Amino acid sequence: MRTLFIGDVHGCAQELDALLAACGWRRGERVVLVGDLVAKGPDSAGVVRRAREQGFLAVRGNHDAHVLRWHSGLAPEGKKLGKEHRQVLDTLAPEDWTYLEAQPLYRRFPELNALAVHGGLVPGVPLEQQRPDELLNLRSIAEDGTPSKRVDGGAPWASLWPGPELVIFGHDAMRGLQRHPHAIGLDTGCVYGGQLTAYVMPEGRLVSVPARRAYVDVNASP
Repeated sequence: MRTLFIGDVHGCAQELDALLAACGWRRGERVVLVGDLVAKGPDSAGVVRRAREQGFLAVRGNHDAHVLRWHSGLAPEGKKLGKEHRQVLDTLAPEDWTYLEAQPLYRRFPELNALAVHGGLVPGVPLEQQRPDELLNLRSIAEDGTPSKRVDGGAPWASLWPGPELVIFGHDAMRGLQRHPHAIGLDTGCVYGGQLTAYVMPEGRLVSVPARRAYVDVNASP
């Protein structure tokens, strides 16, 4: 059975449909969304509904976690909710929230020797000891080994990941498609006018479809 790992959809439901078609996806084949199903794009509810109804797996992304905190009444005091996240809160159905809440921070696929996460993993730290904030937000490792959320905070963490598991991740649209010996980054900036990308296993094939348009400016928010 094939497994389709798909990068950050960010509410781009039409592009998700197009990518599934481009991959020749058939019902029953496993789909894994590597986080940030919602926010910024035009149809977050449509994306979550498709995932829920088709039985897609996912890992939680930083934007998914953000809206879940607000939905649960755990938003930081004094903070205002931005328009892109307010739209998510206003449109998701109760069953969509249940689906989103059920998604873990990472998923392992031993039969593929693969692991899915949204942000990243700090090399040298056992999986069970990785901090949730870094699983959601990691982008770089500084020369002194300090993890960073910033693109300019050091080397891409994935370039330093030693394996043996292949880590498939998203979150880093500024760097685009990343192919390292033991890690593949699939955030190719669909919501910013780039592409939506899948990595199909076990054959190891990349498939991309273009965004219909740029829905937000890449520099507008993290």
